[in-house]
Amino acid sequence: MIVLASSSPRRKELLQKTNLDFIVDPSDYQEDMSLDLSPKKLVKFLSFQKAKNVANRHKNAIVIGADTIVSYHQEIIGKPYTFKKALETLRKLNNDKNNVVTGYTIIDTKTNKSISRAVASTVIFKNNPDSAIKKYIKLDQPFDKAGAYAIFDKHNNLIKKIIGDKDSITGLPLKKLISDLKLFGISA
Repeated sequence: MIVLASSSPRRKELLQKTNLDFIVDPSDYQEDMSLDLSPKKLVKFLSFQKAKNVANRHKNAIVIGADTIVSYHQEIIGKPYTFKKALETLRKLNNDKNNVVTGYTIIDTKTNKSISRAVASTVIFKNNPDSAIKKYIKLDQPFDKAGAYAIFDKHNNLIKKIIGDKDSITGLPLKKLISDLKLFGISA
């Protein structure tokens, strides 16, 4: 049995592309974004904690945990939760680049074997007028998304270029994950 330890609809959609049978059991691990770790180390740590939390509930399962953060000049940009914070965040990212780092952990609860990885990509924003930023926030309401945006939101015209793995930016680097699942005897 494969268990996705995430409530993210984007991660669920990505994992469905693999045609693997899995269930969703969200972790209730409380993230601590104040840890003094690099973005890559932080997402690996958080993804491991989420996977471990769910692994405790499943015997003979492969558990996948994940975490995504946006970093801007070494500052971690979390979820905005409000219009005001989303506007402040997107104004900061405007006409500049930021890094999106997704970490994932796979735990085999039968053998206790685990692996954690981090994949970093770069997102470059256009020089957007304030009206375009406000329109995006009103239409797509990115309040639950790290960095206050999602690259595939219906109304997101703010982004100029993406360098790296688009699936990773969305929340789960499928190519690397599928490769690592083979180490656990699972083929997609």
